[in-house]
Amino acid sequence: MFNYRAYLKKLADGETVNNPFLSFMGMELEEIRDGYARFSMAIRPEFFQGAGVMQGGLSIAFSSETVAHAVMTTLEPGENITTIELKNNFLSPAKKGRLTAEATIFKRGRHIIIVDCLVRDDRGRDISRSSSTLMVLRND
Repeated sequence: MFNYRAYLKKLADGETVNNPFLSFMGMELEEIRDGYARFSMAIRPEFFQGAGVMQGGLSIAFSSETVAHAVMTTLEPGENITTIELKNNFLSPAKKGRLTAEATIFKRGRHIIIVDCLVRDDRGRDISRSSSTLMVLRND
């Protein structure tokens, strides 16, 4: 069973964690607390699609990973999560600088968790907004 509390503590303490996706995306934890996570990352040239803006799926992946970390803060031993739905609205193109994703739990039930996430650029412009529904899985 994965120990989310130990993982989050190591991450918050700046230690290396076993999450290659964070490194791949260049995601850096800025803040994590009960029901909330904030990450940032630089927009890199290899993220661009043909029109010279960041490929939209990467913004969704950034949101999804931030959402998962916000939810991890609420998990009890023996609980795991899986995303069952993610809706995203693209609001502005991302072209340069840094992005910040902030995820906040909107509703935490016994089996279902709804989380909102907003991605902004370093000028404060809204890049995308997502709403995710996750299911709590229990190892009984």
